[in-house]
Amino acid sequence: MFSCGDDSSSPSDAGPVDSSAAVSESSGVSSSDGSQESSGGMAQAGSSGAEAPISSAVSSNSGVTSSAGGILQSSSAEHSTDSSPESSASQTVASNASDEWYFDDADGACEKCDNYTAQDPVLNERGGTGSITTYGSITEKETSLGGACNYGQTNIQYYAAIHVNVSSGDDKGPWNGGLACGGCVRVKAKTPDGWKRVTVRITDRCPDESCGVDLGGAPASDIMGITVGRYYGEWEFVSCEGVEGVWGDSTSVWVKEGAGPYWSIVQVRNPKDAVTQISAVTDAEPVALKYAIEAENFWTVPQGILRSDDMVKLIIEYRTGVPDTLQIKGSDLAVGEANYYL
Repeated sequence: MFSCGDDSSSPSDAGPVDSSAAVSESSGVSSSDGSQESSGGMAQAGSSGAEAPISSAVSSNSGVTSSAGGILQSSSAEHSTDSSPESSASQTVASNASDEWYFDDADGACEKCDNYTAQDPVLNERGGTGSITTYGSITEKETSLGGACNYGQTNIQYYAAIHVNVSSGDDKGPWNGGLACGGCVRVKAKTPDGWKRVTVRITDRCPDESCGVDLGGAPASDIMGITVGRYYGEWEFVSCEGVEGVWGDSTSVWVKEGAGPYWSIVQVRNPKDAVTQISAVTDAEPVALKYAIEAENFWTVPQGILRSDDMVKLIIEYRTGVPDTLQIKGSDLAVGEANYYL
């Protein structure tokens, strides 16, 4: 097995979980399993410059800069909470870019497809090209444990890790300190039967040399069948809206364990795309939450909000589409492991 994701992934005995059980609530609070810390430590946001798959910039007052030009850009539409299918390989994802490259079937067949020569991924305006590997079980098709995105146990079968580097140790890949988390990637790979396609949600990072997109078990099975290896592929960053298999629940804001009136960091779970900014609106001027340094894929809530019972509106901006909002009492964001559905 060719593997490079930080998530020791999901246990091999864990079977698929039907995401149709998720129920959206307007303002309910539920206890979470807690976030799973990355086994590989923490990458720094705002590491060096190089052009990225999809150009973007995070607001200057967010405390985060896209290291590779990012895959991040604000905007999106409304999400679907469809249940996980047997396969998401045939799903079509709305994208601003032309779909012609993705559905072009020319030159897709190959021999010894599982033995693609390891080499650095190549970035382009859509996403990139390079190695497609797996760190999941193609037989068990387990769900993601949340990986370096710190989502904890999820019901997501169609997940993947994205490369941290372009060349070894340069931090110029789209991972970007965790800002890639939650976005989706549609992948096409060469196989003996021609191009095969799948769409996955980013829940983890792949720090290894020559990594491109490292698939979980279910999407790897769709592409590789029983012949696990390193394949050549191409990929594009897209919204998760309307894509089956990548939703574990409805979109929510989750508060990290250990939160209190003097410290709290939050993340968006099951977002419709990668989050580029979270702002808090009170009677005063809107405040842009800073990207957390304690853990990847979290945003820091100001103390003034945590210590107040006044209502606050969180505005969540995504790489694509319209923002989401959550009306909540400020002090509720100081409750560790609380989960607030949008």
